[in-house]
Amino acid sequence: MDRSRAQQEIDRLTKTLNEHDYNYYVLAQPTVSDYQYDMMMKELETLEAQFPDLKHPDSPTSRVSGEPTKVFPVMRHQKPMLSLSNTYNEEEIRDFDRRVCSLLEPGEAFEYVCELKIDGVAMSLIYENGLLQHAVTRGDGEQGDVVTNNVKTIRSLPLKLATADPALQNIEIRGEVYYPKAEFAQLNESRIAAGEAPFANPRNSAAGTLKMQDSQIVAKRPLRIFCYYLDATTETPLPVNTHFDALQTLKELRFPMNPNARLCRNVDEVIAYWQSFESKKYDLPYEIDGVVVKVNSFEKHERLGATAKSPRWAIAFKFATEQAFTQLHDIQWQVGRTGAVTPVAHLEPVLLLGTTVSRASLHNIDEIQRLDVRIGDTVVVEKGGEIIPKIIRVDTNKRPDNSQPYQAPENCPVCETLLVRPEGEVALVCENIHCDAQVSGRIAHYAARKALDIEGLGEKVVELLLENDLIKDYGDLYYLEKDAVAGLERMGEKSAENLLSGIAASKSKPLARFIFGLGIRFVGEGAAKLLAKHFHSIDKMMTASGEEIEAIDGIGDKTAASVQDFFSRPDNLAVIEKLRAAGMPFEEEVQEGSGDVDERFAGKSFVFTGALTRFTRDEASEIVEARGGKAIKSVSKKTDYLVAGENAGSKLKKAQDLGITIMTEDEFATMVGA
Repeated sequence: MDRSRAQQEIDRLTKTLNEHDYNYYVLAQPTVSDYQYDMMMKELETLEAQFPDLKHPDSPTSRVSGEPTKVFPVMRHQKPMLSLSNTYNEEEIRDFDRRVCSLLEPGEAFEYVCELKIDGVAMSLIYENGLLQHAVTRGDGEQGDVVTNNVKTIRSLPLKLATADPALQNIEIRGEVYYPKAEFAQLNESRIAAGEAPFANPRNSAAGTLKMQDSQIVAKRPLRIFCYYLDATTETPLPVNTHFDALQTLKELRFPMNPNARLCRNVDEVIAYWQSFESKKYDLPYEIDGVVVKVNSFEKHERLGATAKSPRWAIAFKFATEQAFTQLHDIQWQVGRTGAVTPVAHLEPVLLLGTTVSRASLHNIDEIQRLDVRIGDTVVVEKGGEIIPKIIRVDTNKRPDNSQPYQAPENCPVCETLLVRPEGEVALVCENIHCDAQVSGRIAHYAARKALDIEGLGEKVVELLLENDLIKDYGDLYYLEKDAVAGLERMGEKSAENLLSGIAASKSKPLARFIFGLGIRFVGEGAAKLLAKHFHSIDKMMTASGEEIEAIDGIGDKTAASVQDFFSRPDNLAVIEKLRAAGMPFEEEVQEGSGDVDERFAGKSFVFTGALTRFTRDEASEIVEARGGKAIKSVSKKTDYLVAGENAGSKLKKAQDLGITIMTEDEFATMVGA
């Protein structure tokens, strides 16, 4: 394709894909299938690789790029990002209204704008000459961390402003980055399945995601943003005079906007708005914790001013979290499949948000000590994120006279093994992998729907098989006999047939599910897929070095160490051999089209650094892997080749110091016959 034609195609694809992003992520009205979108994206990536100077600054391919960020630079806000004062009831919001009236001229008319208060992370977006240049967290209000690459992964956010108006080319937008409820629940499910602690709430997961070092990992998290603020960053005045007009302008600029903003003529309408959403909040797909109330006129903002901490023209009208008093009867400790032992509070049943609560999470011994919660205490319970009951404080005035500080157990509540607390972790751990609770949990996990999906093998059946000594681990499942199973209480011949059929069917499940089912700590569904894609073999994964595992894009050092630890334990290896003998598939075929092994690449490791112009990083890595080599991210003395693009940095210097073979991108292209 000649240069002129390439320019036309790049222009067309960039515009089309950005339009599809807007339709999908902002309007929620997709107009093409995922397959069509992916094909257009692939075509654009190919053209941009061939003609890098023709790439648009707002190209959708720019949303995930660059080296991982080791340190987030700090940037000062042009105007402080002040926090809002809080109010919780009708009387307090009327007090706010009276204060506003007293600071304006007697009888002066004004309006309020009400918006939902999204429970997320405040973000400042700086556009220069119409392009997104900086995304900065609130920080301490005066300055925050620059997380631009991570924020660019939010596809609803325009990288280029949809206007030629000179007054709107250099502006600051502020918004709230949030994690949708449904996706947050899925995230916690995957963390629990991987033996990791769940996030406390969507806001924490959004904040943690924004501070991750690799934007390619951030892109896999479904962060969203609602924008609510517009200001000029130069002397050129904005073409708006009110906050409500600013919201309409943001919508015209195609920013993602919450659709529930409302203009209110007086405080009575504000209260009615707040009351309506106090009951609707549970039906929204995102978390809110109240309503933000702002005086509409910008000119009045100037006159009303601000205190050292908060503007006088705005306030957060928050919802009161429903709480209840109840008595703590006991603290019991439960053992998970990974050995983590966690406390659960057993309470006098109490009604909370329409459900009866009799248990609540206490997380760990540190939380028990922080709350100083004791058996017999009267405690205050609320639903964190309106979902998970938790104890938030103790009413010490009602504490029994004979109360004693709570002491954590020294031994496992199931097998009596001495508990340990690994360095750097908050959980107590039972290290006896033969502990009944762990064994039962591992087998149930192996049979779970997202793992080997063994129909008929629920927790009760697992316990039944264990109690009758028919199995000791999930490897024994494949040696069960029909008559023995049928003879169990509540089973029978038909149930036994169904169970054995489900076990046999598990042999046809993909390798990734098999790896996930093994129950390796920190290996959730996503990590299992990455390991399966990289190794295509249980045996290769078992013998891989920690360095090779950690080099897989998306696998961290904790996961790599956990994989190695799992396969170093004789008990685990014995189960693996049972599975092998039972006929479980330990390998999967490499997809057709992956190419024959090239002796120049076989077993060799390649690192790519700097800006590549002829290939994307993914394309170059796929070329290496298709020829039997390995594409890794970090340079070490075991690296065979470093391919250096433009502006190569620290990796190039380290490769030079280690005497590693260095080649240019053109030399690499010649090597692969491109």
